[in-house]
Amino acid sequence: MTDAAPPTIFSARRRTARAARAQVLQQQADAAHWLAEAMVEDMLDRVAFMRLEPTRALVVGVGSTRLGRALERDGVRVTVAEPEAIDLERPLPFGEFGLIVSLAALDVINDLPGALIHQRAALAPGGVMLAGMIGAGSLPRLRSALLAADGERPAARLHPAVDARSGAGLLQRAGFARQVADAWTLRLRYGALDTLVADLRAQGLTSTLADSAPPLTRTGLDRARKAFLADADDDGRVIETLEILTLTGWKD
Repeated sequence: MTDAAPPTIFSARRRTARAARAQVLQQQADAAHWLAEAMVEDMLDRVAFMRLEPTRALVVGVGSTRLGRALERDGVRVTVAEPEAIDLERPLPFGEFGLIVSLAALDVINDLPGALIHQRAALAPGGVMLAGMIGAGSLPRLRSALLAADGERPAARLHPAVDARSGAGLLQRAGFARQVADAWTLRLRYGALDTLVADLRAQGLTSTLADSAPPLTRTGLDRARKAFLADADDDGRVIETLEILTLTGWKD
């Protein structure tokens, strides 16, 4: 008897299209890249704090080139891979890494437990996996705004996400010898819903749900814009937050 296939929550086609669009938008001079900056800085801090000295590393996801260059300055041989260039739900075509870092690369994986098992398999004995993800509780203002837009018939417009407790369980299930799951908050100030959405689009953070929601009506969009700015400060801005979940797993 074989295990049942995981449910199809995310669309591979939409994920590929989203990545291609973000790649084009990132070429613009004013493109947002705050997620990559924050996640790369956090990962470098973790590597330094844990005193990791891998000889080989695999880096996947947003800001991977920047993180790879920083690790190479410390003498690490780094393989940088775009999430769309490899299938993270299948065994990785390379292995024996002392460190694997994924940056917002596992957020839209249908078989997340399987992906973690494959990353563990690609580690050398004693290796460490660090996975940064958009965690549960992220974008509360955007969620409230979209609920206001849909009224009595709310549609699924934002991704489901993993919290720290569930993350630790996933690491244990994947067979890591030791597991740590923790979260930290990224705070952003916005004066308009449209600006936030544009920033999310430019960073490849918009929806890839397999069941796409119907487009907002003009009236619904107006409601969303007003709801987003409810309780704005004197400058007309609100604080939006992302919870960044980090999974750390060690291989025996």
